[in-house]
Amino acid sequence: MGEQAGARQFTLRLSISSVEYERLYRGEARTVVARDTEGRTLQFPAASLQPFLTHSGIQGTFVISIDADNRLLEIRRASG
Repeated sequence: MGEQAGARQFTLRLSISSVEYERLYRGEARTVVARDTEGRTLQFPAASLQPFLTHSGIQGTFVISIDADNRLLEIRRASG
């Protein structure tokens, strides 16, 4: 991802079971609400997590990038 003027990044740890994600996948919920490592609340489309889904769900630390208008630019797994 190239740097964008006004872009911000947030780091969060997610632990979403496969059962919980199935509810999102079926459309019972369209968004994920989570707190980042600094306590800020973020809301983003559940579908954006699909590339990270495993049989056990979605686990790990992720970096979310948003633009100046608070639109999602990217979600990536944090290294390390």
